[in-house]
Amino acid sequence: MDLGSCYLGGNADAVEFCPHRPFRHVLAAATYTLQEQEQDRAGTISLFSVDAGAEDESQRLRLLHTVNTAGVFDMKWSPTSPLLAQADAHGRLALRRLEQEDGSDTGIVFTDVCAEDISSSMCLYVDWNRTAESLSIGLSDGSLSVVSVREDRLEISEQWAAHQFEVWTCYFDRTRPNLLYSGSDDCCFTCWDLRESPSNVVFQNKKSHNMGVCCFAQNPFEGNMLLTGSYDEFLRVWDMRLMAKPVNEQLINLGGGVWRMKYHPSIADVVLAACMHNGFAIVKVGSGYVKIMETYCKHESLAYGADWQKSEEMEQNGNSSVVATCSFYDRLLRVWQPENLAEI
Repeated sequence: MDLGSCYLGGNADAVEFCPHRPFRHVLAAATYTLQEQEQDRAGTISLFSVDAGAEDESQRLRLLHTVNTAGVFDMKWSPTSPLLAQADAHGRLALRRLEQEDGSDTGIVFTDVCAEDISSSMCLYVDWNRTAESLSIGLSDGSLSVVSVREDRLEISEQWAAHQFEVWTCYFDRTRPNLLYSGSDDCCFTCWDLRESPSNVVFQNKKSHNMGVCCFAQNPFEGNMLLTGSYDEFLRVWDMRLMAKPVNEQLINLGGGVWRMKYHPSIADVVLAACMHNGFAIVKVGSGYVKIMETYCKHESLAYGADWQKSEEMEQNGNSSVVATCSFYDRLLRVWQPENLAEI
């Protein structure tokens, strides 16, 4: 069921629901637009209020605030506080904090905390470790950066040449905090041990993906299950118990490049995937099986951003789940509820 939609001021490429109370209604949507005349990449981060239960349809998706930025490739909320990390086209990492402000029209204020120049190359992806003490950054020149968060400043702790081409994704293992995964346009799926300096390669898989590796997702209830998404249109399920040589147990073709994947916050085996030229899919992924449960094809351009809203209602009843999705060239943001989760 569709709850609301709107057009953003630029090409839409990322959406992230704040997972922290009292801001679980807040959705961040980012844009990246190439301005050819100025030879610049500009962007925005817009904050919306999402209320699926509002009787007034105009209140289900409501704009709260917009910040003008460099073109945003990726953003992530901290796992411990309402702090948003932004990776942008100017090679910068920026942190912004969401706070309550009773006197304002929207009830929130979104303030700059700090920023750091990471590279002369573009920052393509950002991920927090589980303690929010470090961030990893994937760069357009094939490098990886690990950045330490020091209260009100950022400090590059390590940076190295990890891949031949763009690093589209990087991901801290949630159960083994010393491990960092990276995926690149060079088709490599690599794991790094951050206890070594420079970081040591635990494994590098060059053969399984036929095109670039775009995203990772780790099962929050089973840490040995890791998913990869690729431009080759396959979602692959990996058994990570033998870390030196992970096993590709299952795979499924989603009909478009798998750009983003998000596990459902409370249903253990449900994954939301952004499939570029083939819209969005909700996939059931378990030990020994993987199948498409539902597709959503109401966007008319590249499916890039996707996220689940975390809410008390959803934790009690998965069928009340709310999803935000965005697409690139048509600049469209949509908020909707899946129809088939009741069957899971």
